[in-house]
Order: sequence, then structure tokens, then C-alpha cells
Amino acid sequence: MLKLEHISKTYPGVRALNDVSLQFKDGEIHALLGENGAGKSTLIKVIAGAISPDAGGRIIFDNKEYGQMTPALSAQNGVAVIYQDVNLVTPMTVAENIFMGRRMGRGYSKKRLNKSAQKLFDEYGFMMDPSAKVEKLSPASQQMVEIARAISNNARIMIMDEPTAPLASHEVDILFNIIKKLKKKGVTVIYISHRMEEVFQIIERISVLRDGCFVKTISTKDTSRKELVNLMVGRELNENFPVRTSRPGEVMLEARNLTGNSVENISFVLHRGEVLGFAGLVGSGRTETAELICGAKKTDSGELFLLGRKVSVHSPAEAIKQGIVLIPEDRKEQGVILHNTVLFNTSLSGTDKVTKHGFISRALNEKLAEQYCRELRIKVPHIREMVVNLSGGNQQKVVLAKSLAAEPDIIIFDEPTKGIDVGAKQEIYQLMNKLAEEGKSIIMISSDMEEILGMSDRILVLYEGMISGEVQKKDFSQEYILQLASGLQKEEI
Repeated sequence: MLKLEHISKTYPGVRALNDVSLQFKDGEIHALLGENGAGKSTLIKVIAGAISPDAGGRIIFDNKEYGQMTPALSAQNGVAVIYQDVNLVTPMTVAENIFMGRRMGRGYSKKRLNKSAQKLFDEYGFMMDPSAKVEKLSPASQQMVEIARAISNNARIMIMDEPTAPLASHEVDILFNIIKKLKKKGVTVIYISHRMEEVFQIIERISVLRDGCFVKTISTKDTSRKELVNLMVGRELNENFPVRTSRPGEVMLEARNLTGNSVENISFVLHRGEVLGFAGLVGSGRTETAELICGAKKTDSGELFLLGRKVSVHSPAEAIKQGIVLIPEDRKEQGVILHNTVLFNTSLSGTDKVTKHGFISRALNEKLAEQYCRELRIKVPHIREMVVNLSGGNQQKVVLAKSLAAEPDIIIFDEPTKGIDVGAKQEIYQLMNKLAEEGKSIIMISSDMEEILGMSDRILVLYEGMISGEVQKKDFSQEYILQLASGLQKEEI
């Protein structure tokens, strides 16, 4: 169906792709794996015509040869791409987004659009209202609209970049059923994911990239999780969660009956050197609670105490002064200023560390940025590189650098490893352990059950804006936590 031969792409100071050759078969489900910065996103943009490769390579669709693609040419060859970041016109309806830019025969009619969309939904098992406004949908539902739009184009090659990142488990099942139906119709699916368990559920063949180079294509049935991880990172990597030897100490933070921002009567304590997990389903109130603690949203009632002293936090700036930082789930919108440099972003939360006589010191600013690039192993050609040009994992590390530069005592990690590779995950886990052992207090919000169980000292489970249970380390169990997250009380379990 598609062959890539000797594809390279060079940016100033970075060789994003280096002589990559691989092929995708007709009607197969084929995974592209690799660490952040391995070249996966660059490769799919070459296929989609979003960027032009260096001269000398060939892209071959059904024996038709091209030196490079354009978006229109790629679409003519049946390529549809579902990028990690949704690209929808949110004030418009679901049906309008699905068929946008398409000739609909006898003219525009909302009734006809809704009927066509519903027919598509019935065929593939989507659970959506065609007339709903996209701006009212959850991120997961918006992702489903993107997928429906790609399917409606009768694509022959469907490229999915981290399609399950915003999806709940039952929505992942719906997506997998859709992919199986596409395969039956002869559609080639190119699937990018950092969730290794998905690869063994649905993928037939896997191609691994590392540092812009093609490493190997292998059949899923002939490999193992350990082999794939080693191919991706180029070294032996222990996937187990790192052991923390320190014990939690005094109470650093106490919340009493926090109410507001869709949560009610949230009370808990956080100890020095502790990793406290927040578990729950999407919409349970985990992020909403974090926003109250860091002053991003207004508290209607309730109290916060730091080391036994009552404090008022009305803004993130006040929270930073009190030693509290939030590393948000949405790094692109809330974590960094994408169209500015690594240097600029690193000092945003810690300007007092780089200020001399009331002015920002260029030397101190550069020293701080270089320090965190080194300590967090941020892959960047230079500290004046725009953050938008970095891979997702390296963007996440810039968010970490910005937050750690404030030298906080309490750090809230909201989905810290969402959309990043296994190597970067290990680095973040080790960093969290190091911070805890240094006496920092950590709240970790995660939808990854393995992660929440592996990293937490204690877990609070939320359901519909309230705490449904607290689970000690000795009682950790996936089934127990899921039961609490579904609204069952301890006495019912």
C-alpha cells in the first residue's frame, strides 16, 4: 500500500529523520513505536504532506512514486491523519465538523448532514448526537468526532497519533472495534501509541524508530514488551517502578471541606516526602480539586493549612509564593508558552531566582535553563529553541523545569506521563522519587492504574466531586480502587 524509501528530514541543529525506509501492507494494523523525539510525528507529517522531506527519498503509493507530498496529494491517495491534538471548529455541530469542506450533492441541509452522520455512527458504533455542539463535548468525545471525520472520507490509509490518550476504557473498546471494522474494509491503519498494552491487543506488525533512524519491523506475535522497550531506548530498561526508601514525615498540607469548582467537602492531609495518588474516573473531581489547591479556581468554602498555618490561595501566583505548584495535564495550553524559547519558559515560575537589582539577569537565566536541560535530559539543540519545535516528552520536561525552578515544597502532577514514551516515564518516576526523598510533598493525578498503584504511598479515590475512599498501601488493589471510583462505598465492597 505504502512504501517509504530513504526518507530524511533535517532542521537547524536536528536530524529528525535519517534515511528511513519501511513499508505498510494493504489492510494491516501497523504500529509506529519510539521514544519522544524518535521521529514518529515527523514521519507521519511527511506522509500527510504537512512537511517536505530532504531531497533524495521516495514515497510510493500503489506503485505511484513521489519525491514529496502535499496535503491535497496525500488526501487524493487516501491518507487521513488523526493528530493527537484535535482540530475542530468547536462552535459548529458534530455533523458539520465531520462533513466540513465536502460537497454534499443537493446543497447544504442540517437535516441531511445529521442523517448522514447518524448512518456513519450506527455502522461503526459511535455513541454521539450529530446535532450536538462540539464545544459542549468532552475531550474524549471530540477525539471521536475526529475519528468519525477521517472515516467519512473513505480513507485507505488511516494514521492515528495517540488516539486513546483522552479516552476512558470503554471508549478505547469502541475505538478498537472501529479499527477492526476498518481492517475488514481493507483500510491500512498506522497506529502510534505509548501504551504498550494496546500494542499487544490490536497491532499486527510494529516498526520501531530511534533517534530518527529506522531500527526494526517485527510481527507482534514474535516479540515481547521487554524486547520492544529495549529496541526503542537502545538499552536495557527496568520497567518496574523505582523503589523509594524514605518514609512520609510531618503533615505539610491539610485541606478541610474544600468546596467549589464542582467538588464538595474535600478533606485530606499530605505528608512531607509522600506521594499521594488521586484516582477516579474522568470527571470525578481530581483536577478540579488540584485547581482549588493551587488557586486556579475559586473556593466557595473550606480551608487550607500549610504546616498547621491557615493560608489563603486566590491565584497560582499566590500558590507559588506559598510553595505550591501545579504541573497541568494540558501542557500545550496551560503548561508552557509554546511559541517562546526553552530559556524563557524555564524561568517563568522562578523569576526571583534570575533577577538582579530588579532586572532579569541574562547570565543567571541561561545558567538556570542549562541546569534543568542537563538535569532533566531535555533534548534540545540550544536553550533558545522554541518549545513548539520539541517532542511531546521534551515539552513535558520543560513544564517540569519551569515548575521546579520555583523551588516548591508541594508539587501537584496532573497526568505527568500522558503521551510520553517509556524511557521518559522512567525518568519522571525517578525524578518524583528523588523529590520525595528530598522532603518534597507530591500529589499525583493519574488515569493509569498501573502508575497510580506503582508510585503512590496512599491513594484518595474520588467519585462525582467527593472522596469515596482512602486506600493505604497494604490494601492497594486495582479492583478495589475501581469499585470506589464507580461510587461503591467501603461497606458495600
